[in-house]
Amino acid sequence: MTINSMTGFARASGSFKGVGWLWEVKSVNGRGLEVRCRIPAGFDHLEDPLRKLVKTRITRGNVNIHLQFDRASAGTAYQVNREFLEELLSLAHHYAERGEADRPRMDGMLALRGVIETRDETAGEDADDEGLAAAMLSSAGELVESLAAARNEEGRALGPVLIAQLDEIKALVARATEIAAGWPDKMRAKIKAQMAILLEAGELDEGRLEQELALLTTKADIAEELDRLTSHIAATRDMLEGASAPVGRRLDFICQEFNREANTLCSKANDKELTQIGLDLKVLVDKMREQVQNIE
Repeated sequence: MTINSMTGFARASGSFKGVGWLWEVKSVNGRGLEVRCRIPAGFDHLEDPLRKLVKTRITRGNVNIHLQFDRASAGTAYQVNREFLEELLSLAHHYAERGEADRPRMDGMLALRGVIETRDETAGEDADDEGLAAAMLSSAGELVESLAAARNEEGRALGPVLIAQLDEIKALVARATEIAAGWPDKMRAKIKAQMAILLEAGELDEGRLEQELALLTTKADIAEELDRLTSHIAATRDMLEGASAPVGRRLDFICQEFNREANTLCSKANDKELTQIGLDLKVLVDKMREQVQNIE
């Protein structure tokens, strides 16, 4: 059974000529496949190959990829934002001359946020290095493989949960079939008893009552709904146990069909136990659909 989840997380790191980096990727549920990349300026040319890499292993989900450089290995420098510092000094002197503030101290000004900035020495300088780009994409390939493995592992955990829920649905349908088999005779006997009372009073035509009885019996017949539920159960089991391709969309559709038949069962049933079975089916189908929403 091969079922993949749409949620997963993975990391991959690497280095090339003293430049280190870290890839991170996270995927969550999505109607289709959407890939978002957060990449430092100068490395935008990696986005298109990244998207192609993801599409080779992932078919559904919102995938977010983040690239950051390892400053410990890449090297970090600092720079003073002189324009910002001059503006702050001018403003401080203005208030000091008006007696509203003390004269500014340089150590205090340099400690203000934004005056001293960090600068990644490798960013931009090595962006055009083809060897670096190739090494980073190779590392990104490992990242995507790790994400696919994480999604597959979570999918394998979902499989037994869905099978257990399907077994519960099957048990409810079997019980409903048993009840429905004897229900028409039970309803016919009840209506005939009431009909006999009315006929004795001479108030109704016996032929008309027979027609009404036949109509009521037909309207309350749930055999077709039970047959379709049984067919859906078999189809779902086949998908779960023999999945060789993404089945999330098909499972979501079949859950809608399960819910439709459960609604019809509730509306047709003139029996308390059948109505309860219909309600229990709806609860189970909702639980199953919550899990299915997470399947690729």
